[in-house]
Parts: sequence; C-alpha cells; structure tokens
Amino acid sequence: MGDTLAELRALMASHSPPLDALVVPSEDYHQSEYVSARDKRRQFVSGFTGSAGLALITTNEARLWTDGRYFLQATQELSDQWILMRMGEDPAVDIWIADNLSEDAAVGIDPWCISIDTAQKWENAFVRKGQKLVQTSTNLVDEVWKNRAPVETNPVIVHPMEFSGRSVADKLKDLREKLIQEKARGIIITALDEVAWLYNIRGSDVSYCPVVHAYAIVTSSSAFFYVDKRKVSSEVNLYFEENGIEVREYSAVSSDVTLLASNKLNSKKAETTGNGTTEAEENNYDLIWADPGSCCYALYIKLNSDKVLLQQSPLALAKALKNPVELEGLKKAHIRDGAAVVQYLVWLDKQMQEIYGASGYFLEGEEVTKKKQLQTLKLTEVTASDKLESFRAAKEHFRGLSFPTISSVGPNAAIIHYAPQAEACAELNPDSIYLFDSGAQYLDGTTDITRTVHFGKPSEHEKACYTAVLKGHIALGNARFPNGTNGNALDILARVPLWKNGLDYRHGTGHGIGSYLNVHEGPHLISFRPHARNVPLQSSMTVTDEPGYYEDGSFGIRLENVLIIKEADTKFNFGDKGYLSFEHITWAPYQTKLIDLSLLTPEELGWLNAYHTKCRDILAPYLDGSEKAWLKKATEPVSA
Repeated sequence: MGDTLAELRALMASHSPPLDALVVPSEDYHQSEYVSARDKRRQFVSGFTGSAGLALITTNEARLWTDGRYFLQATQELSDQWILMRMGEDPAVDIWIADNLSEDAAVGIDPWCISIDTAQKWENAFVRKGQKLVQTSTNLVDEVWKNRAPVETNPVIVHPMEFSGRSVADKLKDLREKLIQEKARGIIITALDEVAWLYNIRGSDVSYCPVVHAYAIVTSSSAFFYVDKRKVSSEVNLYFEENGIEVREYSAVSSDVTLLASNKLNSKKAETTGNGTTEAEENNYDLIWADPGSCCYALYIKLNSDKVLLQQSPLALAKALKNPVELEGLKKAHIRDGAAVVQYLVWLDKQMQEIYGASGYFLEGEEVTKKKQLQTLKLTEVTASDKLESFRAAKEHFRGLSFPTISSVGPNAAIIHYAPQAEACAELNPDSIYLFDSGAQYLDGTTDITRTVHFGKPSEHEKACYTAVLKGHIALGNARFPNGTNGNALDILARVPLWKNGLDYRHGTGHGIGSYLNVHEGPHLISFRPHARNVPLQSSMTVTDEPGYYEDGSFGIRLENVLIIKEADTKFNFGDKGYLSFEHITWAPYQTKLIDLSLLTPEELGWLNAYHTKCRDILAPYLDGSEKAWLKKATEPVSA
C-alpha cells in the first residue's frame, strides 16, 4: 500500500493545479453500491474490502470513512498508514476537509465517480475557506493501478415478459408521461438497475448484480442505450430496434448529453419507428431531468445548470412497485430458496454432529467432547457457504448469488458484513453461534435471508439476545400502518425489545429487493437514518425485516425475511387513508433452542407457531423424506 500512496502523492503534486487531497470513493461511473473488479479503486488504495466507504489521501495522511456495518472490519483490514473515520461519530469528509486543510486547498475528484448531490454538497462546505473541488481529467488511481482487471464484454440478455411482467413500450409510455408532468424534454438514466429495468435487459457486468454497464437517455420521441456494442448480439440489436431504442457506444453518452443540452440530440429512428409516433414531436419544455443521487457530476456539468430538473429518477419508485408477475415470481423464488436453506440446515446439523460431536440443532448438550474422530474432515465458514450455494444452484432459474455469503462463526458473526476468505476463515465451532446471511439471483426474483443457529449449548445471554432480536423481527413484520408512513417511522418497532435491555444495532432494519435485480433496492428503506423519511411505504413494494445484535469479539445475531407490503384489512379506516401491512415471503425455521420462550408474549408465540406451520406446508413438496422429517421437528409448536 505504501508504494501506492507514494505514487498517488507524486501524481497529486505534479497535477495542474497541485492537489492537496484526493478523494477515492467506492462508487463507479453509475454510483453503484456493488462494482466490478476494475472499479474497486477505493479497495485497491486502502486494502479495505467492504462495499461502502470513501478514502481521502492528503499530502501527509490517509483516512477512510465507512459506516457502522464495517467499523470492526475496517480496523482489521486497514494498515497503520490509514486512520479510520467512523460515519455518524466522526466529522463527515467535507466538514473534515474544510476544518483541516489549508485555505484555498485543491481537492481532486474524478467527476465520473461523484454524484451531483455529493459534488454540490462539498462545494458548499469548501466555499467558506476558499477551498475548491478540482476535476481530474483522468482517474489518478487508474494510472498507478498496474494489474487492474481488464474490461469484460459480457452479453446483454433480454429479460422476457414472463418474468418482467411489463413491456418496454409500457414503461417508456409511463416515463414520457412523467417527463411531461415535470415539464422536462429528456432524462438521463445512469443507475444500472434502472437502465436494466426500463429496457427489460439483464447482464453480468457486476458480480452478484445482473446488470449491464450502460446509460440511457429518453426524450419524448427517442430512446437511447449506451453500451459497449460488442456486448450486443444481432438478435438483441433487433430487440432494441423493435422497441424503438437506438444503441450507441458507451462513451458516446458524454457528447450526446452535450447535444441533449442544446436540443440537438436526434435519433435516426424517431421518424421511422412506430414508437411514440403520435408524440414524435419533441415537447417544447426545456428541462433535462437528472437524478442528483445517481447521475455523475461529469454529465451534469455538460448541462445548463438552470435548465436541469434535479429530482429523484421516476424509475426508482416505478421499479420498486412490483407488478403482479414480479410479485408472483418473487414468492416462487423465495419458496425454492427456502427449500435450499432447509436442505443446508439439515446437512449442517448432520455434519456438526458427525465431525464435532455436537448435540445438534435440536438438543442442548453440555460442553462438546470435541470428538473429531475424522481428523481429516473439518468445516470452515467458506466450505459451509459453498455447500449452501450448491443447494441453491440445483434450483430452477438459479443464476448466481445475490451478494457474497456472510457465513460467520462466533466473533466473526459480530462483523456485520463479514466476508470469509478461504485462506483465513474460521472453522465451525459447536460451542459458538453461527450466522449466515445469503441470497440468490433467480430469473423470477432475488432473495435475501439471514438465520442464526447454535449446534451446542447457547448461553442464557445469547438466548436472551436472540429472543430480543426475534421479538423486534415479529413486531415489525406484524405492523399495520396508514398509507403515507415512511420507513423511518417503523424502524423503532424492531429496536424496542433490544432497547429494553440497553442493546441496539448499527445498521438499518430493511431495504427493498429487486426482481432479478439488485439485492439492495430503493428508494424506500426502513432505517433510523433521515433519508428513510423521503419515500412513504406503498402497497406492492418489497422490504426486508432484519434486526440484529452484535457483541464485538463474541457473537452476532441477525434474523431476516423479505416482506411484501400489501393493503391491510382493518376494522376501521381513520381519515380514509387506507392501511398497510406486511406479508412474509421467506420460509425457513427459527431455531427454537435459541429462544427463551418465557420472554415471548402469547401473541408472539402464536405468530411463531403459525409461521412454522406455513413453513412446513409450503416447503414440504421440495424436500425428500429425511429433510421433511427434520423440518417437521424444527417447526413443532412451542409454548411458554
């Protein structure tokens, strides 16, 4: 790392103007959460592998900002050349720069990797000191990154109507109506999942996310798709033509945004296709819509700033409101996924007993007599998660995992987004909690589930913590709330049982999930963070319910199901607002051995037993005889 920092500082010094600091964010040109190998610039310079964070390199120090999910991981991964900055506890990067760098300091950014929002916020913070953002013409990290991964040319794949549920023509028609409503004549779409959703395409340019590195521009009469053309087969090209979409080279988006700004962006096909011929005339509005959170600063500066509509992309909400085909697909995908998780638990239970002499999933044995008579055999966090992947891979429509599996034992489970590495991961231990958070991409839906288990004798403290997490999980899942409620208002429901004991967790409680798209999907979320107030929860959205508790150096607990928001059948309807509730679509048992049943209310016990009955009935057709018998035992009714 030392050489990298020295090389970057040399480039900063020779830059015109010389740079006092260089910002290296996690994001790619599309502000993505998960990025391809060649876009992991922040990981390359810092050694920190988490998905979220920002590196700042000054002439004499290096600092890394990350959020609460990664505090522990960052302290383990950062070398002593780096200082960890804890988001929410330490000053934000722009405040720190304004307070600590000299007046008129020059701060370098690659404008392609910074959103409009971020750039404007920083400029405002710097202005009082006369500090300035300097856009570098190339990415300085790329210049020192010798073995950067090459560009891949993975094919663009059409996502058929049987899974997408809505045609491109339909989606474009809605989008164009939104343009007219907002008095805009065009929109620049940069978020990869929005481009994929709008044009009903998928790809494999980013691990775990079935997206294509591409941009889209849509006007009232034309639609463009910017992509490396080597990825587009003749059949897929024909598909775009039939839908009135013009395919252009990925790099052309830059010059086309300039043309769009001066109203000179013309489609060769606008006149010849039947696509939108009734409105083939461009509308007379002059605003260009750009999402300030996902559109990069590099494209924004090509527009006339007084003619830009800076507002969240209308596709974010449209994509979040699942159509009936997507909802049905998600339910089916989660059933197959639940079967894979149960098969894994059955297998793991057997292995833990056979290799380690553990008392197993059901019994609370005393200290395990580490029998390990099969010395050659051992289970690690990685070999276990590989087995889980193999159960999923055997299921219909499987296309890969939806994020790197978090397979974590004991102290590792306290690292919220722990990613085990084969060469350094822990061996499974019957005397420790095991937490696994995993999901898959299926053609008909994306899944995300967390379960926490113990194959030996859990302590009373571990049980009390598990039960508090479960109580919060049940409380949120059972909530009924009026239309217009946002996820910030509901977040507390999952925390109250933990708060009673003076416990808490440092992450949000729920995120949307895609339909064979990104596992984390906005614009809504259930979180204590202020931006969870921005979007009310609506019927037909998906959201996770995943409270947790983490004791550093000891254990971690998290329970996660995916829920669908639906209209609630309430006795009354105060204020004619209409009420909403949740429907669980994730199916896998909760380990009753880890529950202190005396802490559950009769309602909570009733819910648990009803959920377990459904689990058994829904998954049985996907399991063999011994798996069914295990599940029957795992879902037996319990009482206090």
